[in-house]
Amino acid sequence: MTLRFAAILFLAGLAAAANAQTLRWSSQGDAQTLDPHSQNELLTNSINGQVYDTLVARDKQLNIVPSLATEWSQVNPTLWRMKLRGGVKFHDGAPFGADDVVFSIVRAQHAASPFRAYAMAMGAPRKVDDLTVEFVLQQFNPIFLQHASLVFIMNKAWTEKNNAAAPQDFKNREDKYTVLNANGTGPFVLVSRRPDQRTVFKRNPAYWGRIEGNLQEVVYTPVGSDATRTAALISGELDFVLDPSPQDVPKLRATQGVKVVDGVENRAIFIGMDQARDELLYSSVKGKNPFKDVRVRRALYHAVDIEAMRSRLMRGQALPTGSITPSPLGGYNDPDIEKRLPFDLARARALMAEAGYPQGFEVQLDCPNNRYINDEEICVALAGMWSQIGVKVKVVAQPRANYFPKAEKLDVSMYMLGWGGAITDAETTLTPIMRSRGEGGVGYYNWGNHKNPKLDELAVASGKEPDAGKREQLIKAALREHNEQVHHLPLHRQVIPWAARSNVNVVHRADNWLEWQWITVAPR
Repeated sequence: MTLRFAAILFLAGLAAAANAQTLRWSSQGDAQTLDPHSQNELLTNSINGQVYDTLVARDKQLNIVPSLATEWSQVNPTLWRMKLRGGVKFHDGAPFGADDVVFSIVRAQHAASPFRAYAMAMGAPRKVDDLTVEFVLQQFNPIFLQHASLVFIMNKAWTEKNNAAAPQDFKNREDKYTVLNANGTGPFVLVSRRPDQRTVFKRNPAYWGRIEGNLQEVVYTPVGSDATRTAALISGELDFVLDPSPQDVPKLRATQGVKVVDGVENRAIFIGMDQARDELLYSSVKGKNPFKDVRVRRALYHAVDIEAMRSRLMRGQALPTGSITPSPLGGYNDPDIEKRLPFDLARARALMAEAGYPQGFEVQLDCPNNRYINDEEICVALAGMWSQIGVKVKVVAQPRANYFPKAEKLDVSMYMLGWGGAITDAETTLTPIMRSRGEGGVGYYNWGNHKNPKLDELAVASGKEPDAGKREQLIKAALREHNEQVHHLPLHRQVIPWAARSNVNVVHRADNWLEWQWITVAPR
């Protein structure tokens, strides 16, 4: 099928869906899976989050609010009790209750789930009665409610009946009923699913909450081409684009009938490096691993012209940072933690020579090409910058559906990752990304497999410290240790422009989460 013919079919399909109460929207990639415990990735989570609910949710300002749990109390430092909402039904009509909560938390604690670290931090769930659940923690958890906002609640009977009691093992390409089918308690019901083509949802007439917007139908169509997405929005074939290309934003601002809604996202973009293997998988260096040397890591950092990337490639839609926490709040707005190493090619070349690589070396950088803003372009730009210190980088960019399983298997020498969401506390960066890989999902996203006992000790202590002042000092010390050892190369925090037709009203949240129940589509 030619690209032009595919584009014609795409536009024709969107036109057929046009309706004053239908939202036709797009971004460059598709949800990875409809199994809500299988992939911890924003677009996937945000689409699944319209079908499935969590115990507590986020309001428009990202505050914690009741959802399937209506009230909660901390009985003692290691025991939480939650009262559940009565009268809630799953989309198949089954009643919601404590058994579903216990089942879902345990399911998310499975080894195949990237949500495991969060679910494990919620402790052992136990049913008190049909509408009461307790959580017995092994240790004090300072952000228990934040973790409770991350785990989707599934119907125990439906999931078990469809042989999906364990989450889909995404990285090993496992197939399950839950990949293409869904049964939640959320405001929208899945109608049809064609991966990478078109997914349709309808309003849940039995939803327990109040839906503010007027949507009756949502049609999601992933479109990889920036130009095609932009053209479809301008022509009116699309109502909303989540990720317009930075290069297209000025044009969209000047287009009649289109509006751009801007906002800073709680998301840091950074580069990781294999710091564990004795020999890199994809490199010209044999018998040793240059990334084990902090001087090499620091040289790569000094060679990044972050201002050129911000102003030229990102068109100003990026906030350079020296931290990899999604928000500066993660480091308590400490300027020392946010401070970057300066762009200094002379220093970078000197460090490479000191480390024994005066002529540089060859290495492969793996990147997604449909996940973050300008992800492939950023990697190509970095390759050009690092060539100035002799590091010849082969960029391998591929769709997220291929990229993430590869990276999760640690089949990388260098890689790109973005980290963010609604939680600004450093815990959800320290445990899954900065700590050494271990049991219970700890270090799951530490794809460079670095091991730093000092960092581990500080991070573990901060995760169970009840005194707020002492905890702040532990977190800052852990972040400083990470930065000093340059375990990752921080780049920037994304500035997210959303683009919509002028008759579409949306709420732009700092976690880049499009909440459908708040959307209103006015008649044209």
